Amino acid sequence: MNYEILCSKVVAIARLTGNFIRKESMNFDAQAIEFKGLNDLVSYVDKTAEKQLVRNLYKILPEAGFTTEEETVNTKGAVYNWIIDPLDGTTNFIHGIPTYSISIALYEDNHPVIGVVYEINRGEMFYTYKGGAAYLNNKPIVVSSRTKLADCLLATGFPYYNFDKQAQYMELFAEMMRKCHGLRRIGSAAVDLAYVACGRFDAYFEYNLNSWDVAAGAYLVQQAGGQIMNFGGGDEFIEKREILATNSHVTEEILTTIKRYF
Repeated sequence: MNYEILCSKVVAIARLTGNFIRKESMNFDAQAIEFKGLNDLVSYVDKTAEKQLVRNLYKILPEAGFTTEEETVNTKGAVYNWIIDPLDGTTNFIHGIPTYSISIALYEDNHPVIGVVYEINRGEMFYTYKGGAAYLNNKPIVVSSRTKLADCLLATGFPYYNFDKQAQYMELFAEMMRKCHGLRRIGSAAVDLAYVACGRFDAYFEYNLNSWDVAAGAYLVQQAGGQIMNFGGGDEFIEKREILATNSHVTEEILTTIKRYF
């Protein structure tokens, strides 16, 4: 398998679907939204984008299975499996906030080998592949070099439908706000992770996420020299549905704080 060539094809596919999403955003009617659950929104744009991605990814690797957010297809491949979020940041999209992305990961025998995150409105294509570096628009990227939490800019997400841990999460926010340079909430986990990979954010943490939210972005962070773990410091961030991504220099300080609340 030539991962570099395959990744270049995935990048082209993401860009094509991104063009569709960008075009639809110009005339999107908020009446077209559906509710999958409390504050869990979807529209024809998500579903159509997902179908486009699946159709084109199938052409380049027909033996691969798919895990997709909108479940337009859900199959298991023997070796290869795509994990796709066709529109990460749907709530932003629906409200006209221009930060949303496409997230595509390829796993081989349960290990990531390709990760692509396309931040559509900025035209920023983040990608990586096994044996290569992490890139932003063809330029190599690495995580930040900051070593003191007090100098760091962090990203997170807020609970929006599962509020079981809201109280302790807010306490964690309060402590983090006092300890770091700032705390941001963009609204797309894939973008948050891509920003850690390129050094804009020094760390990112969130819980109650799905595989399609984080699979591609997490691989980007790792390939750019960062660390990925769950709130206990273990590797099972997808299984635990909680993720901490860091530049590797401030991991212990952040993890120690998180462990006091989770």
